[in-house]
Amino acid sequence: MIPRRAALSLPLLATRPAAALEVASESQQGGLLIGHGAQGQRMSLEGRTLRVSPAGEFVLGFGRDHGPEAILLANGQPRRIAVARRSWDVQSTTGLPPAQVTPDAATLERIVAERARLVAARAVDSATTLFTARLAWPARGRISGVFGSQRVLNGQPRQPHLGLDVAAGVGTPVNAAWGGRVSLAAEFHFFGKLVVLDHGHGVNTLYAHLSAVDVAEGQFIGQGTRVGAIGATGRVTGPHLHFSMGWFQTFLDPQPLLPA
Repeated sequence: MIPRRAALSLPLLATRPAAALEVASESQQGGLLIGHGAQGQRMSLEGRTLRVSPAGEFVLGFGRDHGPEAILLANGQPRRIAVARRSWDVQSTTGLPPAQVTPDAATLERIVAERARLVAARAVDSATTLFTARLAWPARGRISGVFGSQRVLNGQPRQPHLGLDVAAGVGTPVNAAWGGRVSLAAEFHFFGKLVVLDHGHGVNTLYAHLSAVDVAEGQFIGQGTRVGAIGATGRVTGPHLHFSMGWFQTFLDPQPLLPA
């Protein structure tokens, strides 16, 4: 079931009032929350200062393995947020070339450099608030992988799958799920041809394994603009789009925000 946007009253741990949160998804592992408060309010979550827009909007997210609660500070006053636990699927993939499971030294050096570029792209904290729009499907096709699942490659457990996979034919259009600025357009070892978009306040989306990239770094695009096409570049077993959503370096689950 797709959660509706709803108001959430959070219990205060102190007596002074703070802003209410309007929730864009359930307060759960992998969830993105959008808040509205007073102008000029100071907000932070677990040591990270939150950008607050002139209209009082702010955003925060919880990773796949976040603990059962988090403390949000509003003007120095703490509020406890319960973070619901989720269960995750385990998926096994066999038949990958050994070099894709255990890279050689030269490939590993490339991977490390690419990881640094991705971290920099996802660290952008711009003032735009394009993430407040309804998230749109970036492509149409069969869902072949879900957020949070544990992948086992050639019998070796790997890190959890931190995106949503949409399988379709090579060349199927891939569009921007939100409007934003292109912070990265490149070709990586694991992700193949990819695009990262910045939507403001640390919120970003990533589109990977593309057969073509149709945007350039620094370009501003609207929601629904074509960013590329589904392909089978990088480490894949077939053509699909790997679509992920993040809050800075924390990957989040986009599926609860997407239309049915």
